[in-house]
Amino acid sequence: MFRFAPILVALTLAVPATAQTAKQTDCGYQADVVAAVQAARIDRVGERKVAAHIGGTDTAWPDKYDAVIPLVTPWVYQMKMSEVRSSDLGAAWKEVCLSQ
Repeated sequence: MFRFAPILVALTLAVPATAQTAKQTDCGYQADVVAAVQAARIDRVGERKVAAHIGGTDTAWPDKYDAVIPLVTPWVYQMKMSEVRSSDLGAAWKEVCLSQ
């Protein structure tokens, strides 16, 4: 029984680190999507065409994150253009995501 104790301790300590890494990865991909939507807004892509515009590019995130595009597009497009140009929305999104 005691010879497995070090393995059990190591596995127990590794799980939170793995979970944190997974969350960082997930939030990073979400932030990349937000940054892409922000770039589309700056490039004056129409709100209804954002998903197709981003879908036509070579994205760095897995396909499942494309579902985030229609969720964040209204948020980005309701902001004043001066805010969109001067803010790092991807970094802001990642910070909020990681804090949850």
